[in-house]
Amino acid sequence: METDDLQQLVVEALDDLKAQDIQVIDVRNKTAITDAMVIASGTSDRHVKALADNVVAKAKEAGVKPLGVEGERDAEWVLVDLNDVIVHVMLPRVRDFYNLDRLWRMEERLDVRAHARY
Repeated sequence: METDDLQQLVVEALDDLKAQDIQVIDVRNKTAITDAMVIASGTSDRHVKALADNVVAKAKEAGVKPLGVEGERDAEWVLVDLNDVIVHVMLPRVRDFYNLDRLWRMEERLDVRAHARY
């Protein structure tokens, strides 16, 4: 399955169960471990787990076997590794603390500043 198709499948699986603030970040030029990261929030630990489980189920239906799933026990932050797409589903407070959205977009912000004229 192509990365863009897998990305769309993940977003739809998250949206099906009402994930909040779904962000897709292209990281092809930032890391060799994956092509894209999808970050989303759930409203409770049960919601976070249900969102991650739905991503895994939809991926398997499409013939994509996850390489791993981490964090299901506490379900404050569940990571689903689909190889070309890594999915982070978090509680809002955990997401705010680790701020992966900003971390993986840092280079984009730096590039903008590098081209600014003073």
